Amino acid sequence: MMRRLAGALALTLATATGSADEASQVTVAFAAEPPQTDPTRAIGGVDEYFLTLFYEQLLNVDPNLDRVDWLAESWSFEPSGTDHVLSVKLREGVRFHNGDTLCAHDFRYAYERQRDPVSRSAIRFRYVRDLVVHDNYRFDVVFDRPDALFAHWNLALWAVPRRYFEAVGDAGVQARPVGTGPWKFVSRKPREELVVERFEDYWNADAAPRAKRLVIKIIPEDTTRVAAFKTGAVDWIDGVPPAQVADFGGLPGVHMASLPTPNNLYFAMNAVDPRNPLADVRVRRAVAHAIDIDAIVEHIVHGQGIRTVQVAPGTLGHDATLEPYAYDPARARALLAEAGYPRGFNVNCYNLTTPREPNIKEVGDAAFAFLRAVGIRCRIVQVEYGAWVYLMRTASQPAMDGIISAMGWQGLPGDPTDAWSSHLHTFTEQWGRVSYHADPEFDPLIETLRTTMDPTRREALAKRIVRLKHERVAGGLPTYRPVVSLAWRDTIAFRPWPGAYWRSMYEIDVAR
Repeated sequence: MMRRLAGALALTLATATGSADEASQVTVAFAAEPPQTDPTRAIGGVDEYFLTLFYEQLLNVDPNLDRVDWLAESWSFEPSGTDHVLSVKLREGVRFHNGDTLCAHDFRYAYERQRDPVSRSAIRFRYVRDLVVHDNYRFDVVFDRPDALFAHWNLALWAVPRRYFEAVGDAGVQARPVGTGPWKFVSRKPREELVVERFEDYWNADAAPRAKRLVIKIIPEDTTRVAAFKTGAVDWIDGVPPAQVADFGGLPGVHMASLPTPNNLYFAMNAVDPRNPLADVRVRRAVAHAIDIDAIVEHIVHGQGIRTVQVAPGTLGHDATLEPYAYDPARARALLAEAGYPRGFNVNCYNLTTPREPNIKEVGDAAFAFLRAVGIRCRIVQVEYGAWVYLMRTASQPAMDGIISAMGWQGLPGDPTDAWSSHLHTFTEQWGRVSYHADPEFDPLIETLRTTMDPTRREALAKRIVRLKHERVAGGLPTYRPVVSLAWRDTIAFRPWPGAYWRSMYEIDVAR
């Protein structure tokens, strides 16, 4: 067990949790803190760091990247007359942390909250007409059109306890989350720590943690987080700095995993405003030629990234024959001159500073320096995660008026349909929520891709979009898929699950 820990570490853990049994506690450190703990009001992927502790969906993706039935015992998605119907049979006997039994009416309530326009997930229900409850364990989701992405989102719905949500309201849910997940809420100090304990009535014995208590420290600074690990203050950390990955791998008694994230990074450009130079495809190609992305992957993230032309290998639509824009500053300057900017131009460049992915700030700084070298003079605006999420939204005021370091979730295994729906499709109330691009040729292609169920046709259509997108530098300039490195002591046992960007805590335990 944890008796092998040094006395100093045991003292640290005891101090951190008061009366907690040190022999059943694991302490971890996250580099980023989620702003939301309500899955029906989540605003970004980082929210899942906490959400997957408490809440679950109908399907899940296991460590082998296989999609598995989870709260759904069984399901089918079939045509029914002019409709398409997703029929779900729930597992029986699943309990929420407050003792309520999960039933179909809870999913009806979740559906109503998630399709509310204030919910980020509302757009995922654009083809859903209704959710019909048949009994406590059976319900149908009725679609006007087929939706190829619903399974990719684990059938989209989160299990939330209707009676509890109605009783405590939004503020109460945010303060004390209650779900069916493996961990129960104990306490939280914003910007410092979250404490949870094992849910003893958790339904899935195979994925249930053995550790009694989990303490999650929020430590954004790389040096501080690494020091906490090396001194024994924490047992597990995420976001091992790319420059230290090799060194960590050689530390005695330390295990590591370096894993691809579901995000593809890109630089979004405001190509909608005709007064903006970036509306000219020649200027966007100049941006593509100006940035040495290979050098950034090699030197800024120390090889901890998968270079993408449009989508990563293994992703729907990946085309191995597609060549990236070569780093060619002379070509970039020539394109700027051809577009009418022989002396370049000034532009606001927005840089995410929160370590949402390893070295994300440094990546932006380097890219904007490359742009300045060819005459695209960046006025760099550094923004933290909350402000960045707001600025990314097309409907935000003031609008993002230049270039911004961005990322699009494509999942594992990858499918870019949702990302393209978000940042390539022309903005409407139901599409393009972070799109600063408008090209009417893309819109019907994306909508058709979304509703095409045949895998062969989907692959061919995705490759067509990839080539058009690449040619026009549309919807931003893709760069790479990050690799995140996790480290933990041999005093604990940990198996990474891909949910929450490999930070799901289903199997994190005191070592036997």
